[in-house]
Amino acid sequence: EHRDTIWEVLRSFASFGFCKAHAAAFALPTFHSAWLKTHHPAAFLAGVLTHDPGMYPKRLILDDARSFGIPVLGLDVNASGDTYRIEPVLEEPTDPADPSTRRGEGADAGERPPGWKLARQPHGIRLSLVDVKGISGAEVARIVAGQPYADLGDFWTRARVSRPIVERLVLAGAFDALHAMGGSSGLGRRGRVTRRDLLLHVAELERWERGGPVRASRRLTLPSVSPAREAAGDRIDVRERAAAQSRAAREVVPAQEHQVQLTLDLGDRPRLTSGTGLPEMTGPERVRAELDVLGLDVSSHVLEFYTPMLAALGVTRSRDLLASRSRSEVWVAGVKVATQTPPVRSGRRVVFLTLDDGTGPSDCTFFEDVQGPYAGVVFHSWLLLVRGVLRRTGDRGVSVRATGAWELAALWDAWQGGGSAGARAAVRAGEEDALARAEATEQAARERDARTGRRVLVHASGFRQSPYADTRPPGIDPRSGRGAPGVGAGPPAPSPALPSRKLWHASPGSSGH
Repeated sequence: EHRDTIWEVLRSFASFGFCKAHAAAFALPTFHSAWLKTHHPAAFLAGVLTHDPGMYPKRLILDDARSFGIPVLGLDVNASGDTYRIEPVLEEPTDPADPSTRRGEGADAGERPPGWKLARQPHGIRLSLVDVKGISGAEVARIVAGQPYADLGDFWTRARVSRPIVERLVLAGAFDALHAMGGSSGLGRRGRVTRRDLLLHVAELERWERGGPVRASRRLTLPSVSPAREAAGDRIDVRERAAAQSRAAREVVPAQEHQVQLTLDLGDRPRLTSGTGLPEMTGPERVRAELDVLGLDVSSHVLEFYTPMLAALGVTRSRDLLASRSRSEVWVAGVKVATQTPPVRSGRRVVFLTLDDGTGPSDCTFFEDVQGPYAGVVFHSWLLLVRGVLRRTGDRGVSVRATGAWELAALWDAWQGGGSAGARAAVRAGEEDALARAEATEQAARERDARTGRRVLVHASGFRQSPYADTRPPGIDPRSGRGAPGVGAGPPAPSPALPSRKLWHASPGSSGH
C-alpha cells in the first residue's frame, strides 16, 4: 500500500515538479542579487545589463533603473566603454536631516537608508558601446583605447571605425556631449550643430580620406590577407581577397601602446560647420534611432508618444492597477516584454503576455477562447493595447484575463486622422474583423477535430499537454511590426518598420518566434 502511494506521488511529479536541488541552486544567487539590488541598485543593474543573464530584454532593465530614480546616461564616445558602468551624478548626501538619507517616518536621525530608497541616486548608468548594432569587438577596443577625442574628425582619424558604425554612433547620440548638443526639439537653435550636420560631416570625412594616398595613410590600413601566396607568386583571386578583407578585423592597439598625441592637422581636413539649416531629430525620431541602433529606448519610453490617445481611451497604467476593483474591465497598453506558453495540466494552450508601459509590467493571460481572434496580434506585434478583466491575486498581486488585443500603431494612425472617435471606431472594426476570421478558422478546426479528434500530447505519466506548448508554428517575421509614431500635421502616414532588434522574450511555444 505504501509502495503504491509513493509510486503515485513520484509518477505525478515526473511531469509537473521542481527539483529541490535546482531550487536550492536558485535560492543562493537570488539572495545575493536581492542584497545587491537593495544596497547598490545602480551597480547591480549595470552588471545585469553587461552580462545579460536573464530572459527579460535590456530595455526593461533600464525601465527598472528609472523606477529607482537612477539616471540613464546616454552613449558617449569619450565615456562609454565595453561594459555598462556607473558614474557619479551628484555628491553623496551626508546630512542626516536630508529627506533622501532617511529610511522613512520614525527612522533614527543618523540612520542611512538602503540604496534603493534614496530619493536622489548618487550614480547613473552609462550605456555600453557593445550594444551598437554591427560593431565588432576590435572596433570597441580601438574606441576605448583612443579616448578621449577632441571632435568627430579626430575620432574618424584615430579610432578607424567603419562609416556605418560611425553613422550609427551619431544617430544614437554618442557625439552629443562632444559637440555640446542637447534638447530633442524639431528645430535646433541658430548656430547649433545637429545630428544631421554630423552625418553630413561623416560623408565629407570619407570623401576627404579617399582624396589621396597621403590622407588615406593617416588611417591604419589592413594588412595583406595572404602574404605567403603573394610571395610565392600564386594567382590571387581578387574577389576572394576582397571578401576576406571585408570580414577581417583591424589591428587593435593596446591602451598602453596607443598613440596619445593627436593627429597632425595639416589644415586640409574638412571642418564641421554649423548653421546648415538642417533640423534636429524629433523625439520620436531619436527613440526610433535608439531602438534600431541599440535596441533600447534611452531618451524616452516609446509609449510616451502615445499618451494623449491612451488617456482618451481610458487606459490604466501598470502602477494604477492595484487601485482598480477586482473583476472590473480594464484597458492596458505597452511594449511587449515576453510571451510564454508553458504546458499546463489541462492540456490546453495558455498564452501569458507581459507588457511594459514605463511605470511597470502588466501580466495578461490569453485562454483558448480568445486566442483565435487575437493570437496574430499578440505574437506578431510589439506595441499592443489589451482589454481584459482584472483579477486580484493578493494584496499586491493583480493579473488581467485578456478579452481582446489590438496593434497600437494601427490605432495611432486612426487617432491622427479622426481623434478619439476614429481610434474607438478602429477598435470596433478590428474586433469585428478578428472575430469573423476566428469563427471561420474555428469552424474548420471543429470539422477537423470531428474527423481526427483533438490533438493532445499524453505523457507516460498521464500528463496531458497542448501540442502548441513546445512547437514553433510558422508565422510572419515579428520584426515586420511598427515602431514609434511619426509626428506632424497632415494625413496619417504609415508608421516605420519595427527596429531590427529583438526587444522581447518569447518561449519556444510562442508562434512565429
